[in-house]
Amino acid sequence: MAARVQRSDAVANRERIVAVARATLSDSRGAVDELRLHLVAKAASVGQGTLYRHFPTREHLLAEVYRQEMGELVDAVPALLAERSPLDALVRWLDRLVEYARVKRGVMAAIEASAWQDLYADQHGRLDDALTTLLDRGVAAGEVREDVDAADVILLLGALSRVPASEWDSRSRTVVRVVLDGLRRR
Repeated sequence: MAARVQRSDAVANRERIVAVARATLSDSRGAVDELRLHLVAKAASVGQGTLYRHFPTREHLLAEVYRQEMGELVDAVPALLAERSPLDALVRWLDRLVEYARVKRGVMAAIEASAWQDLYADQHGRLDDALTTLLDRGVAAGEVREDVDAADVILLLGALSRVPASEWDSRSRTVVRVVLDGLRRR
């Protein structure tokens, strides 16, 4: 059976809905309880029926926000490496990761555990590959330690999940700086 092609206005509506949801989560520092679907529909200039046709539940919308955030994070690697030294590219990428992590915290809290596991499993390999590329380039340039891999860095960055929301702005950057200091080749 051939895949159904969406009309251009339906695609545009979906993109606006996701953009509004992402902006809402960003503005509310990832607080999912601030994401009211009727307000998203209104801000995206679509009816509630249109929103629910694309995203039957809030979880579906949050999952798409997560996918897009992850996609942009992963897709940023080649451009960063083309424009910057490997270590600076890693620093910039980790800065983006902090913003992604802010949204991820809210999404994780709102999506059922089983759905989160599926979503994470689909995207985790891409994140590992992107981080491995950054680390490998840093090692090749003599800027990053050779004895650290993507799994090590992801475990260390797991500390971000323990940062209280009220302290996110100050502590999340500190955690990333400590990780970066540990990654630098001595």
